[in-house]
Amino acid sequence: MKYNVVVFGVKDTSENIVEFINSEICPVDLVITISPEVTKKNQVSGYKGLSVLTEKYGIPVHEADSYFLTDDKTQKFLAENEFDIGISMGWQRLIPASVLDRFKYGIYGFHGNCGYLPFGRGRSPLNWSIILGDSRFNLNLFRYDEKADSPNVFATEMFSITPYDDIRTAQYKNMICSKNLIRKLLAAYKEGNIEIRTESKDFDSWYNKRTAEDGKIDFHERTRNIYNLIRGVAAPFPGAFAMLGDTQVTIWSAQPFDEMMDFSAYEVGEVIDVFDDRLVVRTVDGSLLINNYECVRKLKAGDILN
Repeated sequence: MKYNVVVFGVKDTSENIVEFINSEICPVDLVITISPEVTKKNQVSGYKGLSVLTEKYGIPVHEADSYFLTDDKTQKFLAENEFDIGISMGWQRLIPASVLDRFKYGIYGFHGNCGYLPFGRGRSPLNWSIILGDSRFNLNLFRYDEKADSPNVFATEMFSITPYDDIRTAQYKNMICSKNLIRKLLAAYKEGNIEIRTESKDFDSWYNKRTAEDGKIDFHERTRNIYNLIRGVAAPFPGAFAMLGDTQVTIWSAQPFDEMMDFSAYEVGEVIDVFDDRLVVRTVDGSLLINNYECVRKLKAGDILN
């Protein structure tokens, strides 16, 4: 059987892109995802099963038994069918040559950073951009090869990261730009003329893999760095956290509070006061207002977060 337009994905953003393409551009002929069992061996923030797309839209969904698509079931399925073009959204693994070679026009995915590929290759680029305090994000739609985030660029769009964005609102902006880029790609595909730019004057740099443990807050950092970390790993990611003794406090949202008041009588990380269940916490260079947190008990003035 021949599948013209195929979407690879494992998240709610993947479902959003499938619905967008299917309703506004052209039919999606197939979705390739992973089975729920695979998530037990792989950390997949924001995972969503996509088998529901068959019931909602009649789109066939292939659930791979390996995130790397190397399982026998998937390899057999690929060998027995034909494929034109693939679009990856929310797929956080390399796609092997055995899969790439099965697609006549290639498989395309997204990667971005504050600069231009191959600068900023690697994992969790949008999270890192917020955590590092970047104010712009250059989103590339590029053709996959066997390497990570190669500069095989079809087209790019840029958006701003404001001080008010967290990872979720940045994802909204990312999705809007992604949809614009997909429109351009599928228009070029219909015309049979997908032009790729491979030359780049930029240099390699890499974002490291992030884990849930990397969300630990060090209150000896500047307020701006703590704030950037909290908003960079907010939901649907695991969240930033601090310890109250042996108890974890997950901090979902916060904001810089005041840098002029004299809080020298309090320890760094100490809860200065509580208003409407929101915590004012001392930092090295001021204070932080924690708006939303999760803990087995309510925190009170005098508690110290480490």
